[in-house]
Amino acid sequence: MNEKVERKRLLYSFIVPLLLCCIMWLVFGIEKEFDLDFTKYGILPRDFVGLRGILFSVFIHGDFNHLVNNSLPILILGGSLFYFYKEVALRVFIISLFSSALYTWISARTSYHIGASGLVYALFGFLLISGFIRRNNSLIAISFLVAFIYGSLVWGILPWNKGISWEGHFWGLFIGLVLAIFYKNEGPKKPVYSWELEEDGEDNKPYDTKGDNLDNTHSDQNQVIVYHYKPREKK
Repeated sequence: MNEKVERKRLLYSFIVPLLLCCIMWLVFGIEKEFDLDFTKYGILPRDFVGLRGILFSVFIHGDFNHLVNNSLPILILGGSLFYFYKEVALRVFIISLFSSALYTWISARTSYHIGASGLVYALFGFLLISGFIRRNNSLIAISFLVAFIYGSLVWGILPWNKGISWEGHFWGLFIGLVLAIFYKNEGPKKPVYSWELEEDGEDNKPYDTKGDNLDNTHSDQNQVIVYHYKPREKK
């Protein structure tokens, strides 16, 4: 793959995550500019009106730090998802976005839940184990890198701070892990080497004395190949 194609692929990988982040920042800017509060459009569990939060909560953030802390992981983890798992990336991204919000609405505390943390945890969970499931060395390296940079996110699924939607974190991580298993046969796979093909029997077909594969050189099914040998004489 030449450098120009590789650069284009890298840039394309950030389109969806960057678009989401731009909308998040736009919504936050509108709130501050016009002194508005969109918290009521967040997820309000088991409330019919609160269902709208499944669509809108990801764009709403409590303060600047909350926004930044979600934007950077979305760009990094989202970009990694679209770069390394492009075949399933869009599906994983969309399902993670809405499923984590839905399960938060079903099971969380009665309070407004806002922010994109559920998506962040889903991306983290997917990238964390996908490399190991696929047994691909390059993807395993990505899994280790994600664990090294964002491993502390795991503590966010514990109910230690009432001001944090740990339920959204939990369901995001859970959904990411489930999607990694569900899509394990789609997208990049473990490289198959020549010796593994031989072990599977693909190269162990009968050959004639000239080394030609009999399946290709002998089309007559009635033709019989007989190998002659000279028995060892008994002394």
